[in-house]
Amino acid sequence: MSITTYDELKSSIADFLNRDDLTSVIPTFISLSETDMNRKVRHWRMEDRVVATLDTRYTALPTDFIEAQRVMITAPAVTRLEMITQGDLMDRRSADDTAKKPAYYAIVDGAFEVYPTPDQNYTMEILYYKRIPSLSTSITTNWMLQYNSDAYLYGSLMHAAPYLGEDQRAQIWASLYKNAIDAINLEDDKAKASGAAHRMRIRSF
Repeated sequence: MSITTYDELKSSIADFLNRDDLTSVIPTFISLSETDMNRKVRHWRMEDRVVATLDTRYTALPTDFIEAQRVMITAPAVTRLEMITQGDLMDRRSADDTAKKPAYYAIVDGAFEVYPTPDQNYTMEILYYKRIPSLSTSITTNWMLQYNSDAYLYGSLMHAAPYLGEDQRAQIWASLYKNAIDAINLEDDKAKASGAAHRMRIRSF
């Protein structure tokens, strides 16, 4: 049976567990699996890019934000912002709080805090990893289910094990889930590094 929708995933989980009395809790197993995948998976399909006006000390994180890959000022001149700790940012601001073009950022209370504080309007581009869209009755599929239904299935079964008191099968499901997650992350590595080692370099004399 193919697994391409939320209902098909729930049916497959029930079939694997050989239980028809878990209708109310299977969505919880799926949700727990999604939470774990958001922690462990980093794939190019999770990437998103947003552009914002940087004119204050704080800029809110995107609502689906997991982790920043690159934060840049793209106008009026291109500058890559360096991520530093909250402590380092505070130390720099304490030493000199003059408004000028930002060069650093830290993530503070659900926002990007930049230093120095902007002295004018800048255009900021953020490349980041976003959360996998959660499956539901209204969102019946997503890219993870479409391309990696095994991760969804084994992750959900793994999270069902404590509820059911399953020990032996839990180890099998956990192993299959880990294999699926490793393969997804490896696919991302290959996609981003493909051909890099085969690039010919010609030295000039």
